[in-house]
Amino acid sequence: MNRIQGKVAIVTGAGRGIGRATASLFAAEGAKVAVLSRTPANVDAVVAEIETAGGAAIGVVCDLSDPSQIKSAVDKVIAAYGRIDIVVNNAFDPSVPCSSIVDLPVEQLQRNFEMGPIAYLRMMQACYPHLKASGEGRVINFGSMAGVMGLIGYGPYNMAKEAVRALTRTAAREWGTDRITVNNVLPLADTWGPDADVPAPSNALARYGSPEKDVAPAVLFLASRDGQFLTGTSLTVDGGAIIDGGR
Repeated sequence: MNRIQGKVAIVTGAGRGIGRATASLFAAEGAKVAVLSRTPANVDAVVAEIETAGGAAIGVVCDLSDPSQIKSAVDKVIAAYGRIDIVVNNAFDPSVPCSSIVDLPVEQLQRNFEMGPIAYLRMMQACYPHLKASGEGRVINFGSMAGVMGLIGYGPYNMAKEAVRALTRTAAREWGTDRITVNNVLPLADTWGPDADVPAPSNALARYGSPEKDVAPAVLFLASRDGQFLTGTSLTVDGGAIIDGGR
């Protein structure tokens, strides 16, 4: 407990799934959490959950494809808490990840980039002075095993997620002297609910991960002092789906 006590964390895409689980765990471990999502009802629900459990959180409705909203969100966090130590870039647009390469329209690809590496870059840039001032800043970006594998039918998503990994590696080198670590998480987790028609898992552990029990603890590790000597890497929290393939 209290592994990130007193830290201030921004978690994007925190209204559901892995983002929600991460925000809740961070608050339980002592951080003050900014819950960012495009959906006001989801923001309110997660903040209420955290506060009911005794944690500290503020909700910020933010469309990460809009740079002015990113700046405004960061300003709100600083106004509320005075610092930013941890940034978790998890958000993406779940409505547009699928297309073959031959049929992929540039507009769809652009949307994946706007909500992926471009949004992550803008958030990182906006938070950089505060992460540097922290003295032990942490950035955790979400890539995907789909991009590593070149998963068929996910052309735009794969391309955007691999760009995220390149962004992460480059920032890790540039920001290391500022004592900021920058890492990727590549998860395989059940975020689709019990009624979804999904194939049986084929990873080494023969199950899909839990956002709460499997993925969020790995994000916490990277955000805490336990992960202070790890930077520029991709942590494959996937039960062995791409063993040795995500580095």
